[in-house]
Amino acid sequence: MKSFLLALAASAFLLFSCQNKTEKTEPPTAESFEIPKFRLIETDTFHFNNFVDCNMAEVWVGDTLRIFPGKYGEDPVWGFAEDLKFASGSNADEVFSTPASEYIAPKLPKNATVGQPGLHGAVWFETVYQDSKDPSGRTLYAIYHNENYPETLPYNPETGEGYIDKDWPLGLTERITPAAVCRIGVMKSTDGGWSWDNKGLFLEDKQPRMILKPHNISKTFAGGVGDPSAVAVGEYLYLFYGEYGYPGVFDAASYDPLVEAGGQCISIARIKITDLDDPQGKAKRWDGTGFNAAWDGIGKPVASLQIPAEEGGGPASSPQGGFHWGPSVSWNDYLECWVMLMGRVEGQSWIGDKLYISFNPHKELGEGNNSQAWTKPQLLVQKPGHVIWYPSLQPLNTPEDVANKYTSLRLGKKARLFFKFSDLGKYMSLYEVEFEK
Repeated sequence: MKSFLLALAASAFLLFSCQNKTEKTEPPTAESFEIPKFRLIETDTFHFNNFVDCNMAEVWVGDTLRIFPGKYGEDPVWGFAEDLKFASGSNADEVFSTPASEYIAPKLPKNATVGQPGLHGAVWFETVYQDSKDPSGRTLYAIYHNENYPETLPYNPETGEGYIDKDWPLGLTERITPAAVCRIGVMKSTDGGWSWDNKGLFLEDKQPRMILKPHNISKTFAGGVGDPSAVAVGEYLYLFYGEYGYPGVFDAASYDPLVEAGGQCISIARIKITDLDDPQGKAKRWDGTGFNAAWDGIGKPVASLQIPAEEGGGPASSPQGGFHWGPSVSWNDYLECWVMLMGRVEGQSWIGDKLYISFNPHKELGEGNNSQAWTKPQLLVQKPGHVIWYPSLQPLNTPEDVANKYTSLRLGKKARLFFKFSDLGKYMSLYEVEFEK
């Protein structure tokens, strides 16, 4: 990957205050909401000691916190990966400090032969949902980001799945290599994460929505859905994800960048938890009025999280970028609201030096427009001269956080902020975040 120069910007104690007035989102919230205040507290650098290229999937299995970073599977551009491993410990600091040599490789399903049903391409675990009906805590569902190319998933006219290697855009490397397409799937473990079975796809965008040459020159994706974060509310698992495809059938002659940008980039879908054992075709995307669009259909992104054109917003296929991506969502017990962190792309190859934060006061995401009621993103941190990805809030090594078994999906008044310096290839924490009501 292309390297990016310049040093870290000096950053001390930052304080961000929010407006006291009620802000309305599109769609509007059902009640007034005073946006929480937050501050960054600079700390000693806390290095995560293994490869991270995704959201941090973690779960408590009994009194053991377990995390699943890394990548696994076939990839003709970057090579076959076997980095999806797990580490365990009695608290977050212990787990995050685990040396890479002590990580354990779980048993994962093999890639299927090209043209045959099964797992294709590489996967990253982005969220782990723990089955509440299993008192042992060992039944887990991993929501994974999956990437393919026309080489690993060629087009099948009978199913409509796969990609046609014609006018295909360039990908992330400096070499002449193709762009990937991302999908989202589900794996299951019944032994606490030691072994996994592939259960099928959660969401995907198909060939007609791929954005091709000559318009797609971003060196990101050809299209698809990915970089997810999932939370359970009631009988549903709600999926927050990046939408990178065209919101309709792509045609080079009639392509409109404003239309593309209007259909991107952070969207929401949901699936019944009881369907996770056989997910394909069961999920529904938000379509503007409800969760009505098909799992492989066209939904609508969260309007309040889109970047207006006058503020630098643009389509994912543009070399200038201009969109939020990589959501990481958690429920905050202290604030009694949802918190979302996200990145911002501002150029080719996922360039961006800023991270943002947004809030949603509605615990019940399935009621009315609650799932869409996110506040306008506020700047959380900026590192000029660097490329920063995958922000997440993580529990601290405190008696309270351990007793509550906090993870990146549920947290309290204070949390540790991690993110990846992509240009340095390092995942680390420089700050704690403290919230105020």
